[in-house]
Amino acid sequence: MLLVSYSVLNTPSNIRPIADEWEWQYQGACKNVDPEIFFLEHGDRSVTKRKKEEKALTVCRTCPVIQQCLKHALSVPELYGVWGGMTADQRIRILNKKQP
Repeated sequence: MLLVSYSVLNTPSNIRPIADEWEWQYQGACKNVDPEIFFLEHGDRSVTKRKKEEKALTVCRTCPVIQQCLKHALSVPELYGVWGGMTADQRIRILNKKQP
């Protein structure tokens, strides 16, 4: 069990506005699009998958916050769906290259 002092948790260095980390999502081109186009059936490797990914990527290409989205997807990491103009397979390749 981890015990942390209340005074340590409330020091200014540990307090940050959470809304600032997520505010970019309100400006995403995807905010009014059916989220189903960004998430595929697990294990789907068909032509349907590529068409669905391309539809999502088309939305991403118009997005004013594509860089913030990609940064989020790589830092979390988001292992499923299209985020930041990249498919899950593309992001996984990037993440694998970062590991020693």
